[in-house]
Amino acid sequence: MEGFKSIKPTDIAENAFKLIGKDWMLITAGNGESFNTMTASWGGLGVIWNKNVCFCFVRPQRYTYEFLERESSFTLSFFDEKYRNALNICGSKSGRDCDKVAEAGLTPMVCSSGSVSFREARLVIECRKIYFQDIDPKNFLDDSIAGNYPKADYHRMYIGEITACWIKE
Repeated sequence: MEGFKSIKPTDIAENAFKLIGKDWMLITAGNGESFNTMTASWGGLGVIWNKNVCFCFVRPQRYTYEFLERESSFTLSFFDEKYRNALNICGSKSGRDCDKVAEAGLTPMVCSSGSVSFREARLVIECRKIYFQDIDPKNFLDDSIAGNYPKADYHRMYIGEITACWIKE
């Protein structure tokens, strides 16, 4: 990971609420030969089953979903504000229809796990899938949550064990 320094997950100094909910992230799955990425602002970082983990949510119709289902690992990549347009492109275009990574001006790089991230990222979190579960509307305890799903296109939640973290040097 040229240009990046390895850190422990516990040394991530940034606020996870800001990183994910305000700054956004790219969820990327695949390998150097074939991958897809998408912008996300839902997810989190934490501890479960005595492991440092992330969790993220992807709808089944998203192209990235196919890669997440196929692969055993994925990355979360976080960027400086100057890459907001790139994140908008990756969140509004499908990799099925265009080379959105090229359109966004991002440079793919293969991480230690074999997953893909981007040279422009300021923080990269590599994850190994350890659990998934589909969102079930029968379990909503707050009626306002259903408003996030007007088409009943419920997300799949993935929990990934954090296997490596990298910050830009």
